Amino acid sequence: MRLFPNAPIGAFLVAIVIAAIAPILIFVVLVLQQLEDGQQEALERRALRDARSLASSTNQLLRDMAANIRLVASDPELEAGDLQNFHNRTQSALRHSSLFVILVEENGQQLLNTRVPFGAPLGPISNMKSLASALESQQLTVSDVFFGKTSKQWVFNVLLPTPPETRSGDALIITRNAAEVASLISTDSLPEGWSAAILDSAGNVVASVGPDQADTGETFDERLLDSFESFSGVTRVTIDGEKLLSGYTRLPGWSWNAVAWGPIGSGQEAIRETWRSLILGGLFLLAIAVFAAYLVARQIRKSIIGIAGMANEMGEGKIVAPINTPVREIDTVAKALSTASFDRSQAEDQIRLIMRELAHRTKNQLSLVQAAIRQTARNAETIADFNRSIDARISGLGRSVDLLTSEQWAAVPLETVIRSQMEFFGDFTARLETSGQTVLLKPEATQNLGLILHELATNAVKYGAWSVPTGRVSIEWDIVRHPDKPEDLEIDWLEIGGPPAVEPTRKGFGSQVVVSHAQAVFWGAVTTQYGEKGFRWKLVAPLASFIGSKDEE
Repeated sequence: MRLFPNAPIGAFLVAIVIAAIAPILIFVVLVLQQLEDGQQEALERRALRDARSLASSTNQLLRDMAANIRLVASDPELEAGDLQNFHNRTQSALRHSSLFVILVEENGQQLLNTRVPFGAPLGPISNMKSLASALESQQLTVSDVFFGKTSKQWVFNVLLPTPPETRSGDALIITRNAAEVASLISTDSLPEGWSAAILDSAGNVVASVGPDQADTGETFDERLLDSFESFSGVTRVTIDGEKLLSGYTRLPGWSWNAVAWGPIGSGQEAIRETWRSLILGGLFLLAIAVFAAYLVARQIRKSIIGIAGMANEMGEGKIVAPINTPVREIDTVAKALSTASFDRSQAEDQIRLIMRELAHRTKNQLSLVQAAIRQTARNAETIADFNRSIDARISGLGRSVDLLTSEQWAAVPLETVIRSQMEFFGDFTARLETSGQTVLLKPEATQNLGLILHELATNAVKYGAWSVPTGRVSIEWDIVRHPDKPEDLEIDWLEIGGPPAVEPTRKGFGSQVVVSHAQAVFWGAVTTQYGEKGFRWKLVAPLASFIGSKDEE
């Protein structure tokens, strides 16, 4: 149903304006929603990235401690039980670091501690849980954070069970002050108001920075901790009416976690500013669209009569010239109508040319089929022989036509013609060798050479190299250049490893095709050799007979 039946173009102005308003408003809403979602996703990615960065730094610190404890464990003095020299050497080696080494027995009793001089009274270690875990698993283990009796501050250990050959002590411990982990944490890359922390396996804070930072050893907020459901991820929780976003990840190979968290609202200001900017921009674009719609409606009215005139002339079969209009789109339509009228005239001429070319090619195909039928009938002894021979020859010609059709009757590579014809003979192609440079054959050459190759292959299967399991066929071609005449193309068919070749006493259609027909259609010379080593056929003809010329039809 028409909204404005038979109305002038000006009546559509209001509809154009409304049509312009709707998509703009929808577009603005969608863009704003996508931007808001994008801001939220960016905040999540940022939180997870910062947690992973913090985990990577802490993981490197723990790996360094692990490397040091393994190095200390290999000290020969420890293996020999020379604890005093081991203590002095280790204390000296670590004097410029904040690391300290402890050797303990299974019950936790310290045998030495590089925090204090050798021989100083020592008691059991403060964290027996991590020692028991390390001795049970016989693996390198990191402890939870705890308050050290000797250091009088919060520390954590990396424990390594000593080798069985060690004469004294059941585990080596390398210990570090938890306060040093805080130096790895920075809130510079976090949104304003965000915090970050390293947590041990029990959920206690090892180190923390930011507005919501907790003291070392303090239990992390369980409401956030309970939301950690996997090895790494992002969670959203609401605590005391405030929406919090956190990114967390497990330290690779350890039981600690890194977490970065903060209020979602800290990233909303940018979103609100984006909303304001896009609303103002949308209103501005809407005003431009309304004005442009008015101008377009006005110009269409002036130009439509000219377009209608062009269409009428085109309907009468005339070639029309484009008109100039002040509207680019209308101007494009005018040019398209002009081009279409010219193209239609050219298309009619092209159809006539294609019909002539189709008739010409059909006549050539019929001539080849007629010659094949006539020669095959002349040499066939029975109807069955005639049917079998003519079927194979027309099939070979059909493959050439299929090949030309697939190439849109353009030039076909010589090797492609060979392979296409040889496919008819199945497994024999495994004993075919080809060699030569790229030569593109014109359609007539493709058909004639395909017929010749089919006959040569048929003879090889019946009487030649392919009639025995060890026989092979080699096809080589080359362009021969002469100083005083045009170039020639040489094609050499050589059978190897077959029975001795015997020249036939009677010349059938196959012989006429590979010799007389080849010489006639390519204006060349064919030589054949029948010898003890096999049959050889060679064609030397002008290259122009195969590739034609650019202006040849």
